[in-house]
Amino acid sequence: MRLLILQVPRGEGDRVIKAAQSHRGTNSSLVHSSDIDGNAIDQIIIHLPNAQVGPFMADVEQVPDLRVALLPSGIVTLQPPPSEIAGQAVDVTPRSAFEVFVSGLQSIGSWKGFLSYAAIAGVVVWLGLYTNTIYLLVAAMLIAPFAGPAMNAALATARGDFDLLWHSLLRYFAALGVTIAIAALLSFLFRQEVATQLMGETANISTTALLLPLAAGAAGALNLSQSERSSLVTGAAAGMLVAASLAPPAGLTGMGMVIGEWDMVVSGVFLLGLQLVGINLTGAAVFRFFGVQAEGPRFSRGRPAITWLSSGVAVAGLAILMLVQFGTASPQFERSTLAQRARAEVLSTVNANPNAELVDADVRFTRADIPGQDTLLVVLYIQRPEGTELSDQELRQTIIGQVQKAIEQQNFNVTPLVAVTVLNPPDNP
Repeated sequence: MRLLILQVPRGEGDRVIKAAQSHRGTNSSLVHSSDIDGNAIDQIIIHLPNAQVGPFMADVEQVPDLRVALLPSGIVTLQPPPSEIAGQAVDVTPRSAFEVFVSGLQSIGSWKGFLSYAAIAGVVVWLGLYTNTIYLLVAAMLIAPFAGPAMNAALATARGDFDLLWHSLLRYFAALGVTIAIAALLSFLFRQEVATQLMGETANISTTALLLPLAAGAAGALNLSQSERSSLVTGAAAGMLVAASLAPPAGLTGMGMVIGEWDMVVSGVFLLGLQLVGINLTGAAVFRFFGVQAEGPRFSRGRPAITWLSSGVAVAGLAILMLVQFGTASPQFERSTLAQRARAEVLSTVNANPNAELVDADVRFTRADIPGQDTLLVVLYIQRPEGTELSDQELRQTIIGQVQKAIEQQNFNVTPLVAVTVLNPPDNP
């Protein structure tokens, strides 16, 4: 339930009360009063179900000199008889489109605090990537203020509100720019020269990378549209999911520019673009599903043409990014997935050889700057089973040839460099 306090000219209160009753308003009251200027007014207190706030506002929109105060927190209204209290306390209907829109506008706070959080997030994400500390990346996701403008952009797309879309994108790119700049500045001040292991892992993109922004956009919009008591996920958790797809690549981009790892910069920019269009598409779709339209009470800036145009731009951007990821010969945008597939091929190949028993395998792309090749490093530790007549050198060469051939047959467009170590167990006494 939502609490609304309305002020209307004297005599218009009955009209508002009737509208509230038609929208299942409860615990309503009307008081004859006067405003600060001494004008006679009717003050109405109404409790409405979440989903009825928007329709109710549409019905009373034409009341002259209407003033409304909406309490955004959930309210539990109880009425006699006591036997029906259990049913009265249950209101898990989604928020109205009017309230979703107002909540989105409220998230546009001051620039000073917004950019301060973006700068702090830049410091924390740099520390995480620089020191290979995962929990610092998680902390950066909690601090980063990217969720607000990203979800507002999706809300603006659903409504076709160009002004809100423009301001949301401006804040989105401003926050990313500050985070990238802080990460770059810290790398410069601390004279970082080489990429860390966590930077390399962040730069390795999976073929399933699109799923994260799609899930983040849907989760963020769902959280904004649901009543507090019907949502099992907090707003902070949904915001963290959005930031999880943005904070690490932002830090990676800034650090990569300073140390000259331009392939990391390209990966970071690719991920940031992918997050923006993915979050926008699914977020806008969920908002539309919950009734957010171009027109509504107390706001009329929405234009259907803007909705179609911004959605079309997002779809086109997504298509271009997918073409870059899957249509280029270089495996740069699929390294994480290709490393997993290559590992599966390596394990299958070694296990099929009766003269070798696999002890351990490490398959990964390296940061080696060798012109004209994408280096896939395969490090194997094997053991000769009893009865094997091959020498260590012969077994090593056999495994290297088989593994390289197996990887090349998969057309991964990589250069497999294989190192094999033959281990011998201690002699039994």
